[in-house]
Amino acid sequence: MPVIEVIVKLKQGVADPEGENTRKALNLLGFDDVRRVRTMKVFSIEIESNKDRRILLKEAEEMCEKLLANPVIHDYEIRVRER
Repeated sequence: MPVIEVIVKLKQGVADPEGENTRKALNLLGFDDVRRVRTMKVFSIEIESNKDRRILLKEAEEMCEKLLANPVIHDYEIRVRER
């Protein structure tokens, strides 16, 4: 069964308040070497299909464009693997 993994993260230069707050909290907890934290979402999508890998990648791209990512503020990476 194929699994599509989509990693969605903020584009370089877009503010990441959650990441910044996490960095500050880690520093307060004594992790002084932490300089930057970036947040991201990972979607793991199990597909019940025997479709070709290229078709799955194309469909995953469409999922990102329609729902999973906002192209104005997000970059994303797609991986297809077998479960």
